[in-house]
Amino acid sequence: MIDPLIIVVAGVVVVALATVIGPRFNVAGPLVLLAIGAGVSLLPFVPAFAVNPEVILIGVLPPLLYSAAVQLPAIEFRRDFAPIAGLSVLLVVFSSLVLGLFFWAVIPGLGLALAIALGAILSPTDAVATSIAKRLGISPRVVTMLEGESLLNDATALVLLRTAVAAVASGFAFGDALAAFAWAVVIAIALGAVVGWGNLRVRERVTNSAANTALSFTVPFIAYLPTEHLGGSGLVAAVVAGIVTGQGAARRFTPEQRISDRLNWRTIELILEGGVFLVFGLELKDIVTANLREHEGLWHGTWLALSALGITLAVRALYVSWLIWVQGRRSRRVVHHQERVDDAQRRLDRFEEAYRTSPAQFGVRADDPARTARRVGWMRARISRTMADLDYYRDTPLGARHGSVIVWAGMRGVVTLAAAQTLPENTSQRPLLIFVAFLVALFSLVLQGLTLPAVVRTVGLAGDGGEGPSRDEQRALDAELRDAAIAAVQSGSLTRRDGEAFPDEMIERAGARLVQPPDEEASTRVRDLLELRLASIEAMRRRLHDVGRDGRYSTAALRHALAELDADQLSLELRIDDGEDD
Repeated sequence: MIDPLIIVVAGVVVVALATVIGPRFNVAGPLVLLAIGAGVSLLPFVPAFAVNPEVILIGVLPPLLYSAAVQLPAIEFRRDFAPIAGLSVLLVVFSSLVLGLFFWAVIPGLGLALAIALGAILSPTDAVATSIAKRLGISPRVVTMLEGESLLNDATALVLLRTAVAAVASGFAFGDALAAFAWAVVIAIALGAVVGWGNLRVRERVTNSAANTALSFTVPFIAYLPTEHLGGSGLVAAVVAGIVTGQGAARRFTPEQRISDRLNWRTIELILEGGVFLVFGLELKDIVTANLREHEGLWHGTWLALSALGITLAVRALYVSWLIWVQGRRSRRVVHHQERVDDAQRRLDRFEEAYRTSPAQFGVRADDPARTARRVGWMRARISRTMADLDYYRDTPLGARHGSVIVWAGMRGVVTLAAAQTLPENTSQRPLLIFVAFLVALFSLVLQGLTLPAVVRTVGLAGDGGEGPSRDEQRALDAELRDAAIAAVQSGSLTRRDGEAFPDEMIERAGARLVQPPDEEASTRVRDLLELRLASIEAMRRRLHDVGRDGRYSTAALRHALAELDADQLSLELRIDDGEDD
């Protein structure tokens, strides 16, 4: 018998190599791993291979979804939350019901509740499409919608699956099922938010990088386990904890923590996701053998899988067509909304002018001017964010071409594979149901995954967008951060790391060149100059946080700027510390 450690090591090596080699041949890494696993399973000396599905549901999916949620583009996610929620909840429920009716009609002896359970297994999409779409450079708005959908619809499908399986055992009651579904989501959102907030508060006080990283690995499980114990969706909790953590990391974590988290979680995500597809390929032989034994052939399960895949695509096409129509109407109303926002801006300007002239006419007490200024500032921020949102909808409209990509990118994958194997052992026709789920995932990944680049090129969206910010946007943001640093330097409000103030003559001599990376001569000649540059980076980071709330810049631009500031800070701290050691 082969040592399990050798299998694990070999699996990690294969995942890493497939991830590097696959894109060179324009094939997604998961598809390469799927083929490798299936090929290895056919070797005569390779025994039947099976992994407990609980290992995937509990040990793999929570960290995978948490990692993706941390990196979710929050600004764009907020703007398109309604269509993302529709794809993640309404489409999953509708697809599950339609598929359930189909399976109930064509599989003799299969109850409606179990048929809906199989429909729920086949409904969620996989994040593989997001990685392919990013590589193809399609619209960031489409990528965000696909990414948000793949995060949230997993939880919807698994909650629906759990409800349907419970109905098989105890009978179906619509009211009870709806109440169970609502409770699973509500308790998950609450606990996930608490865990995410606690994660930020605890880890900002842990200065040891290794210990901080170790704590980060526990967060998805801390969110998942108690939520599942209380009857909620642990996956929803893990996603919410990830979103909360991702939003607070820029303010509460140090540059070392952010860089460490980004690299470590990217590695974990690579190994876990690749491992699942490799295992899927290895398990195919055993699943095929079971169906050959029980159904005297593979055609029955194959035509069911092909029919189910066609139904999911047809339902998805209908829903996305309606979604694009709704978004088109929303885009056409942008001009009307723009007029209302402009009117609100003018009324606020008139109020502020009148208030400065004669505050008494508004019945203001002596201690109210500061409060009024805060309220006016809050209203201006809301107006600015609304205007940025309207510009976003106007500049990135969704049309039929985008809808075609959204439909075809709806591939089935990891969750479908894992969820199918969680069906109870005494489930009627369990091997057939698992085989159908495996084939749907396989056909979907191969057919849609391999042809998605061609579809994107056909509709003319290849290279239409990009994963990173545009140069113009990045230049504008960099200029705004430089202005903030110059203003902070000239105001004399910056202090050293030890809290001491900088000499006035140094502030006057430094000027605007402090906001540029220090050259080698300056870094060796004037330690104080490096300290002042370090202090100016903190001012730039505060300004970055402020502009991040008004929505004028994309998440990609904000993260790129934050990464640059983090790299500059670490470089400066290293130079200063080296100087102290000399």
